[in-house]
Amino acid sequence: MTAGAGTCRAKTAQQRRAAGIILVAASVGILAIGTALAGGYRINLTPSEPLGLWRIVPLGRPVAGNDLVFICPPATVEMREARARGYLRSGSCPGGVAPLIKTVIAVAGQHVEIGASVSVEGRVVSSSSLASRDGSDRPLAPSASGIVPPGYVFLHSAFPGSYDSRYFGPVPASGVLGLAQEVLTYAP
Repeated sequence: MTAGAGTCRAKTAQQRRAAGIILVAASVGILAIGTALAGGYRINLTPSEPLGLWRIVPLGRPVAGNDLVFICPPATVEMREARARGYLRSGSCPGGVAPLIKTVIAVAGQHVEIGASVSVEGRVVSSSSLASRDGSDRPLAPSASGIVPPGYVFLHSAFPGSYDSRYFGPVPASGVLGLAQEVLTYAP
């Protein structure tokens, strides 16, 4: 046996150990991600709410005003356009988008007025001014004013660049996954 053959076997054994360690680490990572998703944990990477780890808490009652919720947007023309423009991330909701984290500011039967800003039942919603163009200088059209229909909610985020019901209108309350609870977050 030559010294070269012994060195080659030692490298092969080291490579097998390294591959085994990588395989175990990848398996643990996949298991952790699967467990987190099954447990209702999500990572928010958008500035509409603080960045970081959030949890979806089951909502054992009808959605109400001021609830901060995770919601799957409906698979509509507006949402497909929003996805094409890069406003929505990929995820498990209809249309292949990620759930949104938004505050419910109006529920069925409430009047929403959309002008320079948003008013609900005649009260101006803070941080609700509308933009005429997005960050890439593309035009943004406001949603129509009106009464929130039965089974729908009107969503808002105080982040100035948020894409919310100001632009896409009320969405079905059936898309609410639960309350959004911060776990480990930070606001940049």
